[in-house]
Amino acid sequence: MYLLLIGIVGLAMKYLEMGPVADWSWWIVLSPFGLAVAWWAWADASGYTKQREIDKMAKRKQDRIDKQRDAMGMLKKRK
Repeated sequence: MYLLLIGIVGLAMKYLEMGPVADWSWWIVLSPFGLAVAWWAWADASGYTKQREIDKMAKRKQDRIDKQRDAMGMLKKRK
C-alpha cells in the first residue's frame, strides 16, 4: 500500500512538474507501481495475505469468546 501511495504522489509531481521529480525519468517515477505489483504477487503466492486473514479471524473469534465469558462472569482476572 505504501508503494502505491508513493507511486501516486510521484506520478502527480511528475505530471504537475513539481520539485526535483519533474527532472526524473518516467521509469523512476513509475517504478513504485511495478514494485507494488511484485509485492502483491509474492504475498499471494507465499500465503502471506491468507495467513494474515486467518490471524485476524482467530483474534476476532477469541475476542468474542472473551466478551461472552466476561458477560457470564467466567473470565479470570489478569494481574
